[in-house]
Amino acid sequence: MTAPPIENTAELIEYFEAGSKAPQQWRIGTEYEKFGFLKDGFSPLAYEGDSGVGEILKRLSTTFGWLPIEEDGNIVALHGNSGSITLEPAGQLELSGAALENLHQTCDEVNTHLHQVKTIAEPMGVQFLGMGFTPLWRRDEMNWMPKERYRIMRQYMPRVGTLGLDMMLRTATVQVNLDYSSEADMIKKFRLSLALQPLATALFANSPFSEGKPNGYLSYRSRIWRDTDPDRCGILPFVFEPEMSFERYTDYVLDVPMYFVNRNGRFIDAAGQSFRDFLAGKLPALPGELPTLQDWEDHLSTIFPEVRMKRFLEMRGADAGAWNSLCSLPAFWVGLLYNDDSLDEAWNLVSHWSSEQRRQIRNDVPRLGLRTSTPSGTLHTLSRKVLDIAERGLRQRACTNDAGEDETKFLDNLHAIVESGKTPAECKLDLFHSHWNGSVLPIFAELAY
Repeated sequence: MTAPPIENTAELIEYFEAGSKAPQQWRIGTEYEKFGFLKDGFSPLAYEGDSGVGEILKRLSTTFGWLPIEEDGNIVALHGNSGSITLEPAGQLELSGAALENLHQTCDEVNTHLHQVKTIAEPMGVQFLGMGFTPLWRRDEMNWMPKERYRIMRQYMPRVGTLGLDMMLRTATVQVNLDYSSEADMIKKFRLSLALQPLATALFANSPFSEGKPNGYLSYRSRIWRDTDPDRCGILPFVFEPEMSFERYTDYVLDVPMYFVNRNGRFIDAAGQSFRDFLAGKLPALPGELPTLQDWEDHLSTIFPEVRMKRFLEMRGADAGAWNSLCSLPAFWVGLLYNDDSLDEAWNLVSHWSSEQRRQIRNDVPRLGLRTSTPSGTLHTLSRKVLDIAERGLRQRACTNDAGEDETKFLDNLHAIVESGKTPAECKLDLFHSHWNGSVLPIFAELAY
């Protein structure tokens, strides 16, 4: 059955309104990316071959029952009861997890996923690494995956920024998706999470190397986003303005240039064209045709601000990290955003920051991490207060596992970072200048999943 066309912008606003859920229906969805490499030689994976990404997906499907999704005869994704497994442009393997009720389930999910990946990959001589940026490989050493949307983006990116291809090929992240109950609740959560996204970037900073050397940043992944595409990236100052609403966000999305339109599995190049023209039946790529809600969802997936709204809010500021850190990001944000007292208390810490101050914090954090200055002290100082608030929020949720442990245990990794004052990136830099003797190769041997 052909999907009905969108008739007016009110339907787009209603799309976001329909995401509102009662608090008892709020869920946690987490996404994890990681780099695959050959254990012999530490080289990045191709799609093809006996040790390629395509073969990994095939074996995950046949061994663990994932449903393969193909494009032009190539498996490019897997779908199952516990979410989906997808490919980023250079084969970064991503678990887009299911919508789960608590952090115990979330952590079980990632542990199950990584166990499955290791079970398949190890006999193939393949391992995986969680970092925000590839510590060794050049851009021209990376292998493009056979997905048509990436071909379109690959052609468009150099037109709007200098580092977009690096974003596609050489970065990896961990993200969490959280719900809102109403427009007012969405606005409060959007504002706090945007204001504190630099703190998440600092706590999870884990990309200090490029092509085998220190690059001068703690989160080079975060630096790359500043020069990827100004039309679709950044901290969205309008979110902090009185006019913020579902409608205001819809207007923003409508003004972001398109990448493509998907018709029957074929990607039609619409790079740089306007969704507003699409609504009027004047899209040059498909003259006379009107968009559907699926086209709107596809367009939303091509927008990359620090926090992104779909029918939930997606936290996008953190580097990928070690196995023991992957449950920490959802714990951080759930503790802050899923408790009204925590939400208000944390907002009181940052509500007085000006637009210019927020911009400066965002610009400084890739290089300075927790040493970044804010009107509330350094991010290190602020982190102690925010973590305490998040911990109280989790404790009040009172979600326990079979051993009677509540969700606060998933913040332990972040408390250790704050106590030491050193981000994961700084710990790796210390090793680089000492035990690793100026080499990044030990990363692959010592820190792989």
